[in-house]
Amino acid sequence: MDKSEDRGEEMLLKWPGCIYRWLSEPFKRTIRSKLILIMLCISVIPIIVVTLLAKDNTRKVMEQEVIQSNLTRIAWSGDAVDKNLTQINNLIYTILISPAFNEYVSEDDGNLSDSFILQRNVINTITSIFYSGYYSLVEIQLYFKDKDKLFTINDMRNTIQTPIPEAPMWRDLVDQKADIIIKDSPGSESDFRLIRSINRFENKEKIGSIQFDAKWRMMDNALELLNSEQESGVYIVGDGGKVMYQLKEGTPPSMKSIDPSKQQTGYVRTDDHYFFYHYLEPWGLTLIKVLPASYVNHSASVTQSYGLIVGVLSALLSAVIAAFVAYRVSGPIIRLSRSMSGLNLLKGESIPISNREDEIGMLEKRFQTMSSRIREHIRNEYTINLERQTAQLKALQAQINPHFLQNTLQMIGSMAYSKKPSDIYSIIQSLSDMFRYTIRDPGELTTLGMEIKHLNNYMNIQQQRYADKLNYEVEIPPLWEDVLVPKLSLHPLVENAFMHGFDRKKGVWNLSLRLVPYQNGLLIQVEDNGMGISPARLGEVRARLAEPLDPYWTSGNSIGLYNVSARIKLYFGEKYGVMINNQPDGGARVSMYIPIVKVGDQHEH
Repeated sequence: MDKSEDRGEEMLLKWPGCIYRWLSEPFKRTIRSKLILIMLCISVIPIIVVTLLAKDNTRKVMEQEVIQSNLTRIAWSGDAVDKNLTQINNLIYTILISPAFNEYVSEDDGNLSDSFILQRNVINTITSIFYSGYYSLVEIQLYFKDKDKLFTINDMRNTIQTPIPEAPMWRDLVDQKADIIIKDSPGSESDFRLIRSINRFENKEKIGSIQFDAKWRMMDNALELLNSEQESGVYIVGDGGKVMYQLKEGTPPSMKSIDPSKQQTGYVRTDDHYFFYHYLEPWGLTLIKVLPASYVNHSASVTQSYGLIVGVLSALLSAVIAAFVAYRVSGPIIRLSRSMSGLNLLKGESIPISNREDEIGMLEKRFQTMSSRIREHIRNEYTINLERQTAQLKALQAQINPHFLQNTLQMIGSMAYSKKPSDIYSIIQSLSDMFRYTIRDPGELTTLGMEIKHLNNYMNIQQQRYADKLNYEVEIPPLWEDVLVPKLSLHPLVENAFMHGFDRKKGVWNLSLRLVPYQNGLLIQVEDNGMGISPARLGEVRARLAEPLDPYWTSGNSIGLYNVSARIKLYFGEKYGVMINNQPDGGARVSMYIPIVKVGDQHEH
C-alpha cells in the first residue's frame, strides 16, 4: 500500500515535467518554432499592454472630438439661424423706411380721400414685402397706436381695422418693456411671431408695432447642420427653457441645467446627455443640440474593438514575418520564380544559373533548357506566320472582282459610241485609281479619307453603269477623314449591297454612307433599300461575324464582310468589328464600329 502511494506521488511529480517536455520539444528540434514564438511575444505582448493603457484614453479622445465638432457645428448653425432672423428684420426695416409708411406716419388728420390713398399705399407696400418672402411668411400686421389702425396682410386677405381694445402685439411690447419679441404663434406649432416696436425717430417714443408671422421650417436647412447623429435632438428654446421648435418629433429632455448667460457658445454634460448650446443674443433664443452620452460610449467601444482587431492582425502579421524568417532558406526558390515570371521569351534573355548542386540548381538548369526550346519554337512559328500573313495581304490587296472588271470594260466600250471623251476618261481614271490603290503597299492601315476616295472611284463607275436608278449619298464630315481604318474595309460593305441587296431589286436603288459617333468610337454605316436579309440568314451572318476568324480569310473572289470584321478586331480589339441589321422600311444596314485613332496615334493605341 505504501509502495503504491509512493508510485502515485512520483507520477504526480513527473506530470509537470512531461507537459513541459511535450511543449518544448518542437522548439528544441527546429529554430523555426523558436523564431515564431519570439516574434509573437515581441509583437503581441506590447500590443496587449498598449491596448489596455489606451482604453480609458480612447474614450477621452473620442469625447473631446465629439465636443469640439459639435461646438463648431452649433456655432455655424447659430449663425445661419441668426441670418434668417436678420432677413425678416430687414424686411421690417424695408417697410419702416418706405415712402408710403413715412407719409402715412407724418400725415395730419385730413380729408378722407387723402387718408384712403395713403392707407392704400401702405397696404401695397406691405403686400409686396409679404410676397417677396411668401415661402417663409404667414402674415404681416402693422399697428399705429395714435391712429388706432391695424393693417393685416396674408395670403387670404388684406384689411385695415380699428382694434378694440389695443392690438395684442402692442400690449406685449408695453408689458415686457421690450423693443423686439419672438414668441409662439397661437394656434400653430409650426409658426412663430417676430414683433418689433415702431419708434419715433426724434425721441424714440413708441408709436406702434409691426408683427411678422413666419414658418419655423425656414430654419430647417440651418438646423440640419447639427443633425449629424441619428440619436441627437435639435431645439430652438425661448426664455425660461421653453421649447419653441424641434427638428424631430419626440419628448425633449429637461434643459434647466443650461445657462446661456455665462457664454454664448458652450456645452453642459449630465449623466445621460451632452447639451450643446448657442445663444442668439439679439433675439432672446437659444439653439440647443442634445446628444445622448450612450453615443460617445458606443463610439469609444467601437474604437476599442478596432484596436483589438488591429492587435489580432498585428499578431497574424508577426506570425507571417516569423514564418518568412524561419523559411529564409526558400530565398533561392523565390529568386528562380522571379526569373521565370520576368523572362521575355521573345527576347534573347537568359536565366542566371548558380553553381548549386542541390534540387534548386537542377530546377535552374532544367528551366534554362525549357525556355530555350520554347523561345526557338516561338521564333520559328512567328516567322512562318509573318511570311504567310504578308503573302496573304499582298494577294488580298491585288484582288478585284473579275465580274466588276468585265462589266466596266464592256461599259467603256459601249460609251465609246455614245459618250463624250471626257466621260470615258473619267471612268478609265476611276478604274486606274482603283488598281493603283489596291496594288500599292502603304501598310495595314489607311485613313478614312483615302478609303472614301477609293470608294468614290468605285461608285463613279457604278453610277455610270446604273445611271437611271442608283442614288448615292455620302455624309462623312471632313473632321473624321484622318481617322485610321483597315485598308479596303469600306469597299466590301458597299459591294455587299450590290451583290446581295440590289441584284433582284426593282425600281430605284438608294445607297448611303454616313458616320455616327457611338460609345467613344465611330459607326460607319452603309444603308440600302434592297431586298434585305431573311431572319435565318441574318442569324448565320451575325454568328459568323462574332467568330474569331482568320484576319486574311476571303469570301469567294471578293473581300468578305467576315474578313473586314476580323481585321478590325485584330487591329483595334474584340469589342470593335462589323454589325448587320435589317431596316424597318426594307433593305439592310451594315455598320463598321471602329475607335477614334488618328494618324500618329496608332503606336499609342
